[in-house]
Amino acid sequence: MTHPTPADGGSTPSAGPLLDIRGLRISYRTRTATVPAVRGIDLTVQPGEVVALVGESGSGKSTAALAVTGLLPRGGSLDAGAVLFDGADVARAGETGLRGLRGREIGLIPQDPTLSLNPVRRVGSQVAEALLIHRLADRAGAARQALDLLGEAGLPDPVRVARQYPHELSGGMRQRVLIAIALAARPRLVIADEPTSALDVTVQRTILDHIDTLTRDRGIAVLLITHDLGVAADRAHRVSVMSRGEVVETGPVRQVLEQPEHPYTRGLLAAAPSPARSRVPALARSRAAFPAVRERAYGSDPIAGKAPLVAEESVPADDLVVAEDLVKEYPGRRGDLSLGVRAVDGVSLRIGRGETVALVGESGSGKSTTARMLVRLTEPTSGRITFDGRDITGLDGGELRRLRRRMQIVQQSPYASLSPRMSIAEIVCEPLRAFRIGGRAERARRAAALLDLVRLPAAFLGRRARELSGGQRQRVAIARALALDPDLVVCDEPVSALDVSSQAQILDLLAGLQDQLGLSYLFISHDLAVVRQIASRVGVMRAGRLVESGTTQELFAAPSHPYTRELLASVPGSLVR
Repeated sequence: MTHPTPADGGSTPSAGPLLDIRGLRISYRTRTATVPAVRGIDLTVQPGEVVALVGESGSGKSTAALAVTGLLPRGGSLDAGAVLFDGADVARAGETGLRGLRGREIGLIPQDPTLSLNPVRRVGSQVAEALLIHRLADRAGAARQALDLLGEAGLPDPVRVARQYPHELSGGMRQRVLIAIALAARPRLVIADEPTSALDVTVQRTILDHIDTLTRDRGIAVLLITHDLGVAADRAHRVSVMSRGEVVETGPVRQVLEQPEHPYTRGLLAAAPSPARSRVPALARSRAAFPAVRERAYGSDPIAGKAPLVAEESVPADDLVVAEDLVKEYPGRRGDLSLGVRAVDGVSLRIGRGETVALVGESGSGKSTTARMLVRLTEPTSGRITFDGRDITGLDGGELRRLRRRMQIVQQSPYASLSPRMSIAEIVCEPLRAFRIGGRAERARRAAALLDLVRLPAAFLGRRARELSGGQRQRVAIARALALDPDLVVCDEPVSALDVSSQAQILDLLAGLQDQLGLSYLFISHDLAVVRQIASRVGVMRAGRLVESGTTQELFAAPSHPYTRELLASVPGSLVR
């Protein structure tokens, strides 16, 4: 679903700008240097207008947005320029003046509801707090209005939701709670900072539709911070493109995306994944066909003492993994009533050697649970899993531990999955230590070789995860996953938190590693455009069931199930396909 009025250059208000950023310069002071983050940008947002600010991670777009609300982190300094809101300079408003603006005049929808919502307070009280802070209602009135706000944000049964805690809601529902909080005081400007980057396409479309409706009906202006050019194309009147702290191009959405003038904008468009384009690599031949590369990556004896999982006389099949009729039920009761949930319901799939198979679907569809069963991190209620020609469904003890060495996972969030207390060298070597492989010197050599394999310099070995970009952290996570020389790597939403350039680089890296090392991938994603780039076969999951599967080309060209067609129709950005 697209929204042609903004992209087609629909009418925008002619009044003076509600937000007027002039010559803004911001830097961050570290222990050793002062690093410029925003280098003299100009930006305006008219009343009732949607302006998208796009760019890669580290381009300065979120820093510029934080300056509007006076929320620069410690070490951040506004060095020059002005941030005018309705003619008044926010930078000179002082903390008292800013408190009156935040929430009341300027609402903020942050990226991560897990971090932004208080885990020990009920949802209703968190929405009501926005009204109480600005003295817009008494406690009883705020509680009543909170229910109305939750309903306006599209949450079913607001009374029930208001009594729940954030962890009891899905990602999309938590994001709607943030929308309710941001709009509680009826602000005139909303800053939406990557509000849907981790959500599946159907939930993303619904969330953005609600933002569109609520802001349009109330005449609210929106500054949309995003790395997703498709979202910008569908939702904004104008777009400004940032690179290395500068606005390199600005103009109406259709003009910028169809006739980009700056090389950086053209590069972003080229890197953007599209369901209409595929660059699936040729299937790798066999792990034995890559001895030279494997020796460079792991040493002449890559995994000392690596015992076979199966008996020597067994003959490997062409398929590395075969799952048959997998079921996962989570029991539950309330009194005499059974409340069990069937998270996965009769799923069968196969993954060939050197092949990438993708599972796509909404949050809660069962795709991650299916993946965890395949690698024996979650026990199936019923069904059968075959790995390398042998049934592994009932493995335990030493056999299961040996299996762990041949199956690894790359998680969605590279920051959350990497310890902030460990150096990159320690992170990469962690699996080797866990399995008591090699001495300290051998592990150090292997860590350097693994970083080289994922195209990171050896100088990064002494750094911490917080010192790396999102794409660099994901490369570290991939290096750690490869440390034990696995056969299968489960990639669970590995690029959903990355900008389009970093996404393209990581997908290219994964394809290259597969070609070099003969890896098999199970690729979990809610993004069909990303899946199109890397998978040879796709399974579509909904409500625990596999509703459609086939080759990537067949599924994208002629989807047979209505849900698959709905997913494809929900992919944003017809202008960038």
